[in-house]
Amino acid sequence: MLSRTADNLYWLSRYAERAEFVARILDAALRLAALPSSYGGGETNEWASALASAGDPDVFKPLYASVTEATVCDFLAFSPHNPSSIRSCIETARENARSVRTALTTEMWDAINGAWLELRNYEGRDLNRDEFTRFLDWVKGVSLAFDGSAYRTMLRNDAYWFSRLGVHLERADNTARLLDVKYHLLLPPGERVGGQLDYFQWTTLLREVSALTAYRWVYRESVRPWLVADLLVLNRQMPRSLASRVCRPRPQAKSSSLPRPAMAATSGSQRATHGEGSSASGPAPAIARAHHPLPGCSPASIRSASSFMTVLPHAPVTAGAGTSPIMASAVLPPSHGVF
Repeated sequence: MLSRTADNLYWLSRYAERAEFVARILDAALRLAALPSSYGGGETNEWASALASAGDPDVFKPLYASVTEATVCDFLAFSPHNPSSIRSCIETARENARSVRTALTTEMWDAINGAWLELRNYEGRDLNRDEFTRFLDWVKGVSLAFDGSAYRTMLRNDAYWFSRLGVHLERADNTARLLDVKYHLLLPPGERVGGQLDYFQWTTLLREVSALTAYRWVYRESVRPWLVADLLVLNRQMPRSLASRVCRPRPQAKSSSLPRPAMAATSGSQRATHGEGSSASGPAPAIARAHHPLPGCSPASIRSASSFMTVLPHAPVTAGAGTSPIMASAVLPPSHGVF
């Protein structure tokens, strides 16, 4: 495969995934802004947090006078000056897709090209909150349609794996940003950690990554920050966790070529080894292994994913003093970067 083709496929998948991430960020900010005053609604910094997690404040400041719902929504959704806005992501993804049209299936091209055509209907319109919410739902649907068509229709060759690489890295970067911004920015000064507002913010973060139901299944208790971090960092069953995105198992060889474990000559031992009987030395039940890190990925290596994230191209985030290394990333190039 040509390196140029691999580069286009990689960034095509990253931009499609990023458009959905920005839509989720804006949806979460709208939820937080709608909180009643008794929960801190109207006094929180959800729009500054949304800008920090999904955009570039240095690009925002010369264009807008203040950080408000209207300015942040315009900057993150429609601004052509923001390389990570929804509009820019869809346009750049379509540009990359057109460059490698023959490497894509018909369904993938229809999903991204149709989104690019439909986007024109939203440009220049003054959307109210309900219309803007429907627009965000549409963006999330576009990303799901593109990702689903890639998964269900692409041949498992180099083109597929380069596109998957882009999805996994972008998703890991986005999850790390969400956790970092929640920890450093979202809770206003003077608010009690573990209070009503803090609880609602963590619940909203889980909704952002479609993990609230998964959290209840895994932990079966109220939302606690350390359990949210455990789910989104170490739990490899969670599709958006760092463990599931950064540490992926290597493709397995055919079963006939794999070395077989030593076994007794009796047929009963053979059946026990292959799961037809029970053996004390046999593999542990799947439910007992479910939450263990992947081979070669100890909890310490997963916790060091923040240093890995520093090499992922994305718009920088300025969270002030004390910002974790997760956010110290490079500026995303306006087109599709250098692979």
